[in-house]
Amino acid sequence: MSLQQAPQSRVFVELVPWADRGRENNVVSGSELLPGFRRPLSSAQTQTATREVHVSGTAELSASPDRAQVAVLVSSTKETAAEAKKSVCRRLDYITQSLQQQGLQAENVTVTKDFRRVENAYHMEAEVCITFTEFGKMQNICNFLIEKLDSSVVISQPQFYHTPSSVENLRRKACLVAVENARRKAQEVCNVVGQTLGKPLLIKEEETKEWEGQVDDLQSSRLSGSLTIQQKIKSATIHAASKVFITFEVKGKEKKRKNL
Repeated sequence: MSLQQAPQSRVFVELVPWADRGRENNVVSGSELLPGFRRPLSSAQTQTATREVHVSGTAELSASPDRAQVAVLVSSTKETAAEAKKSVCRRLDYITQSLQQQGLQAENVTVTKDFRRVENAYHMEAEVCITFTEFGKMQNICNFLIEKLDSSVVISQPQFYHTPSSVENLRRKACLVAVENARRKAQEVCNVVGQTLGKPLLIKEEETKEWEGQVDDLQSSRLSGSLTIQQKIKSATIHAASKVFITFEVKGKEKKRKNL
Protein backbone atom coordinates (compact mmCIF):
# COMPACT_ATOMS: atom_id res chain seq x y z
CA MET A 1 0.00 0.00 0.00
CA SER A 2 1.47 3.36 -0.98
CA LEU A 3 1.43 6.20 1.51
CA GLN A 4 -0.59 9.24 0.64
CA GLN A 5 1.67 12.21 0.04
CA ALA A 6 1.11 15.19 2.30
CA PRO A 7 0.02 18.38 0.58
CA GLN A 8 2.95 20.63 -0.25
CA SER A 9 3.27 23.80 1.80
CA ARG A 10 5.07 27.00 0.86
CA VAL A 11 6.79 29.43 3.26
CA PHE A 12 7.31 33.09 2.48
CA VAL A 13 9.92 35.06 4.43
CA GLU A 14 10.55 38.76 4.19
CA LEU A 15 13.59 40.39 5.83
CA VAL A 16 12.96 43.88 7.11
CA PRO A 17 15.13 46.23 9.19
CA TRP A 18 14.93 45.53 12.93
CA ALA A 19 12.81 48.34 14.31
CA ASP A 20 10.40 49.06 17.12
CA ARG A 21 12.13 46.53 19.40
CA GLY A 22 10.32 47.83 22.48
CA ARG A 23 6.96 46.70 21.15
CA GLU A 24 7.96 43.09 20.63
CA ASN A 25 6.99 41.91 24.11
CA ASN A 26 4.16 44.39 24.75
CA VAL A 27 0.43 43.64 24.61
CA VAL A 28 -1.02 44.71 21.27
CA SER A 29 -4.48 45.80 20.29
CA GLY A 30 -6.62 44.07 17.75
CA SER A 31 -5.45 46.36 15.01
CA GLU A 32 -1.78 45.53 15.71
CA LEU A 33 0.23 42.46 14.91
CA LEU A 34 0.91 39.80 17.52
CA PRO A 35 4.25 39.84 19.39
CA GLY A 36 7.06 38.54 17.24
CA PHE A 37 5.38 39.67 14.03
CA ARG A 38 6.16 43.01 12.49
CA ARG A 39 4.80 44.69 9.46
CA PRO A 40 7.26 45.62 6.77
CA LEU A 41 8.40 49.20 7.20
CA SER A 42 7.14 51.82 4.84
CA SER A 43 9.50 53.24 2.26
CA ALA A 44 10.06 56.35 4.42
CA GLN A 45 10.81 54.25 7.49
CA THR A 46 13.14 52.03 5.51
CA GLN A 47 15.12 55.05 4.35
CA THR A 48 15.50 56.42 7.88
CA ALA A 49 16.43 53.08 9.50
CA THR A 50 20.23 52.89 9.85
CA ARG A 51 22.01 49.60 9.55
CA GLU A 52 25.30 49.41 11.43
CA VAL A 53 28.37 47.26 11.85
CA HIS A 54 30.36 47.41 15.10
CA VAL A 55 34.04 46.49 15.01
CA SER A 56 37.13 46.87 17.17
CA GLY A 57 40.69 47.38 16.05
CA THR A 58 44.04 47.12 17.79
CA ALA A 59 47.59 48.20 16.98
CA GLU A 60 50.98 48.01 18.65
CA LEU A 61 53.91 50.17 17.60
CA SER A 62 57.35 50.85 19.00
CA ALA A 63 59.85 53.71 18.77
CA SER A 64 63.55 53.71 19.53
CA PRO A 65 64.93 56.58 21.64
CA ASP A 66 65.63 59.72 19.64
CA ARG A 67 68.10 61.33 22.06
CA ALA A 68 71.24 60.28 23.93
CA GLN A 69 73.22 62.20 26.54
CA VAL A 70 76.88 61.74 27.40
CA ALA A 71 78.85 63.49 30.15
CA VAL A 72 82.57 64.21 29.78
CA LEU A 73 84.31 64.90 33.11
CA VAL A 74 87.61 66.79 33.38
CA SER A 75 89.31 67.40 36.74
CA SER A 76 92.61 68.53 38.20
CA THR A 77 94.11 68.95 41.68
CA LYS A 78 97.09 71.31 42.00
CA GLU A 79 98.94 73.16 44.74
CA THR A 80 97.93 76.52 43.30
CA ALA A 81 94.55 77.66 41.99
CA ALA A 82 96.00 78.96 38.73
CA GLU A 83 97.59 75.62 37.86
CA ALA A 84 94.36 73.71 38.56
CA LYS A 85 92.34 76.12 36.39
CA LYS A 86 94.89 76.06 33.59
CA SER A 87 94.96 72.26 33.45
CA VAL A 88 91.20 71.94 33.26
CA CYS A 89 90.56 74.84 30.89
CA ARG A 90 93.15 73.59 28.40
CA ARG A 91 91.41 70.23 28.03
CA LEU A 92 87.99 71.86 28.18
CA ASP A 93 88.81 74.14 25.25
CA TYR A 94 90.04 71.17 23.25
CA ILE A 95 86.79 69.27 23.89
CA THR A 96 84.50 72.17 22.94
CA GLN A 97 86.48 72.91 19.78
CA SER A 98 86.32 69.25 18.75
CA LEU A 99 82.56 69.24 19.23
CA GLN A 100 82.17 72.34 17.08
CA GLN A 101 84.26 70.78 14.34
CA GLN A 102 81.96 67.75 14.40
CA GLY A 103 78.97 70.00 13.76
CA LEU A 104 77.35 69.94 17.19
CA GLN A 105 75.19 72.97 17.94
CA ALA A 106 75.87 75.09 21.01
CA GLU A 107 72.39 74.40 22.43
CA ASN A 108 73.26 70.71 22.63
CA VAL A 109 76.35 71.30 24.79
CA THR A 110 76.21 72.35 28.46
CA VAL A 111 79.33 73.10 30.51
CA THR A 112 79.40 73.33 34.31
CA LYS A 113 82.44 74.13 36.46
CA ASP A 114 83.22 73.50 40.12
CA PHE A 115 86.21 74.88 42.01
CA ARG A 116 87.00 74.09 45.64
CA ARG A 117 89.76 73.75 48.18
CA VAL A 118 90.85 70.19 49.10
CA GLU A 119 93.14 70.06 52.15
CA ASN A 120 96.33 71.84 51.04
CA ALA A 121 95.47 71.88 47.33
CA TYR A 122 92.97 73.27 44.87
CA HIS A 123 90.58 71.07 42.94
CA MET A 124 88.75 72.10 39.80
CA GLU A 125 86.22 70.00 37.97
CA ALA A 126 84.35 70.62 34.71
CA GLU A 127 81.54 68.57 33.22
CA VAL A 128 80.46 68.74 29.57
CA CYS A 129 76.97 67.34 28.94
CA ILE A 130 76.39 66.58 25.27
CA THR A 131 73.02 65.74 23.73
CA PHE A 132 73.11 63.70 20.52
CA THR A 133 70.46 63.01 17.92
CA GLU A 134 72.79 60.84 15.80
CA PHE A 135 74.06 57.85 17.73
CA GLY A 136 76.74 57.01 15.20
CA LYS A 137 78.25 60.47 15.58
CA MET A 138 78.08 60.06 19.36
CA GLN A 139 80.21 56.92 19.25
CA ASN A 140 82.73 58.52 16.90
CA ILE A 141 83.18 61.59 19.13
CA CYS A 142 83.51 59.54 22.32
CA ASN A 143 86.11 57.29 20.71
CA PHE A 144 88.01 60.33 19.43
CA LEU A 145 88.13 62.02 22.86
CA ILE A 146 89.29 58.83 24.56
CA GLU A 147 92.01 58.39 21.97
CA LYS A 148 93.29 61.97 22.22
CA LEU A 149 92.86 62.68 25.93
CA ASP A 150 93.23 59.16 27.30
CA SER A 151 92.77 58.88 31.07
CA SER A 152 92.71 62.66 31.62
CA VAL A 153 88.96 62.60 30.91
CA VAL A 154 86.16 60.35 32.08
CA ILE A 155 83.27 59.71 29.66
CA SER A 156 80.02 58.37 31.04
CA GLN A 157 77.89 55.66 29.49
CA PRO A 158 75.25 57.12 27.11
CA GLN A 159 71.79 57.62 28.52
CA PHE A 160 69.07 57.11 25.88
CA TYR A 161 65.67 58.75 26.17
CA HIS A 162 62.66 60.06 24.23
CA THR A 163 61.58 63.64 23.75
CA PRO A 164 57.94 64.42 24.67
CA SER A 165 57.08 65.03 21.01
CA SER A 166 58.45 61.60 20.07
CA VAL A 167 56.27 59.86 22.67
CA GLU A 168 53.18 61.81 21.64
CA ASN A 169 53.81 60.99 17.99
CA LEU A 170 54.02 57.28 18.85
CA ARG A 171 50.69 57.40 20.72
CA ARG A 172 49.01 59.16 17.82
CA LYS A 173 50.33 56.69 15.25
CA ALA A 174 49.19 53.70 17.34
CA CYS A 175 45.65 55.11 17.50
CA LEU A 176 45.54 55.85 13.76
CA VAL A 177 46.77 52.38 12.85
CA ALA A 178 44.14 50.82 15.15
CA VAL A 179 41.44 52.89 13.42
CA GLU A 180 42.68 51.78 10.01
CA ASN A 181 42.68 48.13 11.13
CA ALA A 182 39.10 48.47 12.36
CA ARG A 183 38.01 50.10 9.09
CA ARG A 184 39.65 47.33 7.07
CA LYS A 185 37.90 44.70 9.19
CA ALA A 186 34.51 46.40 8.69
CA GLN A 187 35.15 46.63 4.95
CA GLU A 188 35.88 42.91 4.72
CA VAL A 189 32.72 42.09 6.70
CA CYS A 190 30.61 44.17 4.32
CA ASN A 191 32.22 42.50 1.32
CA VAL A 192 31.36 39.06 2.70
CA VAL A 193 27.68 39.90 3.21
CA GLY A 194 27.36 41.85 -0.03
CA GLN A 195 26.97 45.31 1.45
CA THR A 196 28.73 48.64 1.11
CA LEU A 197 30.59 50.25 4.01
CA GLY A 198 29.36 53.72 4.85
CA LYS A 199 30.62 56.55 6.98
CA PRO A 200 31.76 56.09 10.61
CA LEU A 201 29.11 56.97 13.18
CA LEU A 202 31.19 56.53 16.33
CA ILE A 203 34.94 56.29 16.99
CA LYS A 204 36.12 55.60 20.52
CA GLU A 205 39.58 54.76 21.83
CA GLU A 206 38.85 52.25 24.56
CA GLU A 207 42.29 51.32 25.84
CA THR A 208 45.91 52.48 25.63
CA LYS A 209 49.09 50.92 27.01
CA GLU A 210 52.72 51.98 27.12
CA TRP A 211 55.82 50.15 28.28
CA GLU A 212 59.56 50.20 27.82
CA GLY A 213 61.52 47.43 26.15
CA GLN A 214 63.36 44.85 28.21
CA VAL A 215 66.74 43.28 27.66
CA ASP A 216 66.49 39.54 27.08
CA ASP A 217 69.54 38.72 29.16
CA LEU A 218 68.37 39.34 32.74
CA GLN A 219 71.82 38.85 34.16
CA SER A 220 73.20 41.56 31.91
CA SER A 221 70.34 43.91 32.72
CA ARG A 222 71.37 43.96 36.38
CA LEU A 223 74.72 45.40 35.42
CA SER A 224 73.89 48.43 33.30
CA GLY A 225 77.56 49.11 32.70
CA SER A 226 77.96 45.80 30.88
CA LEU A 227 75.18 46.47 28.37
CA THR A 228 76.13 47.12 24.78
CA ILE A 229 74.91 50.18 22.89
CA GLN A 230 72.30 48.13 21.05
CA GLN A 231 71.08 46.59 24.31
CA LYS A 232 70.74 50.06 25.84
CA ILE A 233 68.74 51.26 22.85
CA LYS A 234 66.49 48.19 23.03
CA SER A 235 65.98 48.69 26.75
CA ALA A 236 64.97 52.32 26.21
CA THR A 237 62.61 51.53 23.32
CA ILE A 238 59.00 52.49 24.06
CA HIS A 239 56.02 50.38 22.96
CA ALA A 240 52.49 51.76 22.64
CA ALA A 241 49.25 49.83 22.09
CA SER A 242 45.82 51.20 21.25
CA LYS A 243 42.37 49.60 21.03
CA VAL A 244 39.49 51.40 19.34
CA PHE A 245 35.78 50.71 18.86
CA ILE A 246 34.06 52.03 15.74
CA THR A 247 30.48 51.96 14.47
CA PHE A 248 30.07 52.23 10.71
CA GLU A 249 26.96 52.79 8.65
CA VAL A 250 26.11 49.93 6.29
CA LYS A 251 24.61 50.60 2.87
CA GLY A 252 23.14 48.23 0.35
CA LYS A 253 24.92 47.45 -2.88
CA GLU A 254 24.18 50.06 -5.49
CA LYS A 255 22.61 48.51 -8.56
CA LYS A 256 24.16 49.45 -11.85
CA ARG A 257 21.74 51.27 -14.10
CA LYS A 258 21.31 49.70 -17.48
CA ASN A 259 21.47 52.00 -20.42
CA LEU A 260 18.18 51.98 -22.23
